[in-house]
Amino acid sequence: MTVEERRRVRRLPREVRERQILDAAVTVFAERGYHDASMDEISDVAGVSKPMIYAYLGSKEDLFAACIHREATRLLAAIATGVRAELAPDMQLWHGLAAFFEYVGTHRESWRVIHRQSITQGGPFSDELLAMRRQAISLVDTLLVRVATKEGLDDNATESLAAALVGAAESLADWWLDNPEVPSRVVASRLMNLAWMGFSGLMQDSTWHPGEG
Repeated sequence: MTVEERRRVRRLPREVRERQILDAAVTVFAERGYHDASMDEISDVAGVSKPMIYAYLGSKEDLFAACIHREATRLLAAIATGVRAELAPDMQLWHGLAAFFEYVGTHRESWRVIHRQSITQGGPFSDELLAMRRQAISLVDTLLVRVATKEGLDDNATESLAAALVGAAESLADWWLDNPEVPSRVVASRLMNLAWMGFSGLMQDSTWHPGEG
């Protein structure tokens, strides 16, 4: 690298530098896991010095937390953008699920860090995941409240149903990491059929009850 190239590197805006470091960190954390990932490797992938990483984003723990926060924020933004309020309730849910699985399919390293790595490490990292899950549940709950209002579904049940759907989507996305040959819209349609057929039955007051004995 020439002197002029080094000067241009140093002049990069802070947000660009942080994005460069976070992109590299997500790649390394997704491949190695939190404990096996090294700051030396992250600095090599990012093309910056290790002291620069510490100066911009702090310790390895701080860097991992920043990765989880950024990737979770991006995922939620993608889902929110995918939901189109002017459509019928089933199409709103479909677009939300399709957006979720499309994002996971396009950003598999991101999902691996958000879900698998944060759960494995626990502590403050899983707290970030829980915060993301609460926001996702709130987003789905808002949709189901609209459905309940239009279709007669008991809106007291919407939050619990939203939590069940979010959990199912997370589990299916985790399964999909190991089965990437399945197209994203196929995966989304499987969950859509499972969820919406159940919601349709609830709307029609067709509920299952355990028999006696």
